[in-house]
Amino acid sequence: MAAPTLYEKYGGFSRISKIVISFYDILLENDEVGPFFDNVDMSRMVDHQTKFIASLLGGPASYTDDQLRRMHSHLDITHAHFDELEAVLQGALEKHNVAAEDIDAVVTEFGKRRPLIVR
Repeated sequence: MAAPTLYEKYGGFSRISKIVISFYDILLENDEVGPFFDNVDMSRMVDHQTKFIASLLGGPASYTDDQLRRMHSHLDITHAHFDELEAVLQGALEKHNVAAEDIDAVVTEFGKRRPLIVR
């Protein structure tokens, strides 16, 4: 039998959505990155981000590179913004007791999407 994915290990969508909500609680207070989410339907954003993070953990939802590029193409996201997103993601994962090696794996997967998101 195959080893469980991180998605399965950490309880699937319900637990990941709690991590994502923590992520946005921190992010929306951030002076550099928070303004990107002004006038955004946050319930929809949390749903999309939960699916995205689930996919990074080996879950069923996924976004193609083209979708990620298109979804972010109208935003002026810099490397500094992306670095901040990574740090906030890491903090949210730590807050929810994700193991250090699993955090490293998720942040690494997130980092691989940098060229699709940063302008």
